Amino acid sequence: MKKSVIIREGDARELIKEVSDASIASVYFDPPFKTGRKFVLTPDSDIGFDDIFSTDKEYIDLVEPVVAGCKRALKDDGSFFFHISAAEMFIPEALCRKHFPFVTPIFWKRSRSKNNIKNKLGAVTDVIFWCSKKKNPKFNLVYQPLDEYYSANSYKNKDSRGNYALGHIVYGRTQRAKNPERYYEFVVGEKTYKPEYGWRVDKSELERLMGENRVHIPKAKGNLYRKIYKHESKGKPATDIWDDIHGIAMGSEERLYPTQKPIALLKRIIEMSTNEGDTVLDPMAGSGTTGRASLDLGRKAVLFDMNPDAIKIMKTKLAQRAKTC
Repeated sequence: MKKSVIIREGDARELIKEVSDASIASVYFDPPFKTGRKFVLTPDSDIGFDDIFSTDKEYIDLVEPVVAGCKRALKDDGSFFFHISAAEMFIPEALCRKHFPFVTPIFWKRSRSKNNIKNKLGAVTDVIFWCSKKKNPKFNLVYQPLDEYYSANSYKNKDSRGNYALGHIVYGRTQRAKNPERYYEFVVGEKTYKPEYGWRVDKSELERLMGENRVHIPKAKGNLYRKIYKHESKGKPATDIWDDIHGIAMGSEERLYPTQKPIALLKRIIEMSTNEGDTVLDPMAGSGTTGRASLDLGRKAVLFDMNPDAIKIMKTKLAQRAKTC
């Protein structure tokens, strides 16, 4: 693929047939949510789409051929992400589990509150079904910001390098080392450490940490700990609840399409499921955020949409990016 981003106008059910088998590293699928509403960019704008389906079958007939086609186009270690509102998650989950053996829901809290809701619970959560052909698809660890309470209360130790928290370096009762080589003695000064359930690191790694003064040595009884410095922290490894990325309405990002998703959300999905040079597919691309995020991360992208307005918007967005890079 010579171009970094390929944009095609047309029905995703047909265009997906032209994508080669096992050529895509990751798919982000953000179809209509089946809300029964008409979405427009502004009250006086024609940019938008009808999210109205008369029957469940009509909706399934739209999305299932795309799901099946994406599975065929996906690499064996690839990931397929189906984004849907929590209120309409039943049909998408059923389709995901029908076509993929491994499905993990990710819960995205897209906004903090709904102060205008008086007679029901405020809907603030979307579900992104992470699907794969194999149990362990390609995965890169991504991070979320540290919990405010943890950040304020955990980095209470200090040395010449800075404030640090304590990270476990030995196993406890609930989990023990499986490798016999992890049951070794380690001498610090006049004290010998040999944890009953084994070490979490090899002896050479522990020696390296000691040599770099990255091991916390208790003054009295207790285990050794790894020093985790606050200024070096990337955050916490991401969980399946994403509450640190807010929707377009709560940020400074310009909304170009009614159901546009924040670029930070797409970057997290792409970063965790692909490597540089990989190709990402978005079969209903809307404003083209997936393409922009892919380029920013050094990936290629294939974008489909049947809405001519969406095609114009994504071409403009990507052209603007090219001018600023």
